[in-house]
Amino acid sequence: MNKKVVVGLSGGVDSSVAAWILLEQGYDVIGLFMKNWNDTTGLLQSDCHWEDDLMFAEMVAKKLKIPFHQVDLSNEYRQRVIDYMFAEYKKGRTPNPDVLCNREIKFDSFALEARKLGADFIATGHYCRKEEKLSVNKTIFRLLAGKDNNKDQSYFLCQLNQEQLATALFPIGNLTKPKVREIAYKLSLATAQRKDSQGICFVGKVHLPTFLQQKLAAKKGNIVEIVEGVERVKTHFYPEMKEGLPGKNATEESLSELTEPFKYMPSSGHIIGTHNGAHFFTIGQRKGMNVGGHKEALFVIGIDVEKNIVYAGEGQTHPGLNRKGLFIRKDEVHWVRTDLRMKEDESRDYLARIRYRQPLQSARLYYREKGMYVIFEKPQRSVAPGQFAVWYDGNEVIGSGAIDR
Repeated sequence: MNKKVVVGLSGGVDSSVAAWILLEQGYDVIGLFMKNWNDTTGLLQSDCHWEDDLMFAEMVAKKLKIPFHQVDLSNEYRQRVIDYMFAEYKKGRTPNPDVLCNREIKFDSFALEARKLGADFIATGHYCRKEEKLSVNKTIFRLLAGKDNNKDQSYFLCQLNQEQLATALFPIGNLTKPKVREIAYKLSLATAQRKDSQGICFVGKVHLPTFLQQKLAAKKGNIVEIVEGVERVKTHFYPEMKEGLPGKNATEESLSELTEPFKYMPSSGHIIGTHNGAHFFTIGQRKGMNVGGHKEALFVIGIDVEKNIVYAGEGQTHPGLNRKGLFIRKDEVHWVRTDLRMKEDESRDYLARIRYRQPLQSARLYYREKGMYVIFEKPQRSVAPGQFAVWYDGNEVIGSGAIDR
C-alpha cells in the first residue's frame, strides 16, 4: 500500500510542483489548503486574498487529479502567530512571524488536520532538505539548506523539532526556483506564472504601522539623533570592536558585557523629529522616520518603548548599527539536533545568521548558566531583539533561538 502524503497546497508554484513530484515518486497524494487570514487591514496589495489562493490551489489539484480539501485555521493563526507578533512589537522587539507560522501552524495545527485525512507524511513547498541518519539505534532527522542558495528557506524552519521533521517531506529541496518554474510550465499548471507571496506569512505585504495599529495605539514621540562624531558619545557607547573571538573559557560576565546593547539617553543626542510610536520601528530600519536635512540616510539604532523614543544615526557606517554578539535566554534556546545539545559551560564554533538570506557568519557559541551567547568573528549589523539567530554546521541547521538582546 502506498504511503499517503498530504501536501499543503497554498496556491503558489512551489507547493504545486511539490505535489506533482510526490505523485511521480509513487505516493498517494492529497491536497489540503489552509485558510489562515482574511483581514485586509494594512495590506499594500489587493491581489493577495485567500480566495485567490484557494482558487489556484483547487485548479492545481484538479489538473493533477488529486483529492482536494480545505481547512480554516484562522483562529489558531491569530492566537499563535498574530497575537504573538503584536505582543512582541509592544515590547519593542522584532518578531519573525514566518518562523512561528511554520512551528505553530504548518507543522502543528495543519499536521493535525492532515492526520485526520490519514496522512503518513506532511509535505510543503519549502526550499530545504531532510536527511536521516542512525545514531545509537535511533533515527536522527537532519534539516539541510535547499540546493538553491537564492531560495534556501531553512532559516524559517529553524524551530522545528525531531517529531515534526519525522513526518515532513520537502520535495523541491533539491531543485532551483527556475527549474520549479520550468516544470510548472511543462505541466501547464495554473500557478506557473504566479508571483511569489511577499510579506507576512499568509497575510501578505503590509504597511506595518497600519497593520499594528489594530492593537497598538499610535503615540507621538521624539526621534533623537546620536551623532557619531561626538567623542564622548563615541567612547561611551561604542567600545572598539575588534575582529576575532574570545577564548572558549570566557566567563559569563565578560560575555554579558560583550553582548550588552548600547544604552542611549535623550541627553546623548538632539531631537530631529517626531514619530507615531517607537514600537512601530525596528533596529536598522531606514524608511519611515521622514526626517530631512542629512547628507546620508538615517537609520534606527535604538528603541525605547517605555519613554517612546526612537534613536537614529546617520550613514551606513554609524557604529550604532553594529554589534559584536547577542544573547538568547536559556528557555528560548532550541535544538533541531537534540543529540548535539550543548552542555553548560561548553563552547562551540558554528556558522550563524540573524536574518533570512544573510550570508552565514563565523561565530562561537557559549552556553552558560543564563543562556546562549553568540559572538561573531566580525561585528554584525542590525541585531534586533525578537528575531531568530540560527546556527549551522555546514549546510545543516543545528539550533536556533529568539534574540533577547
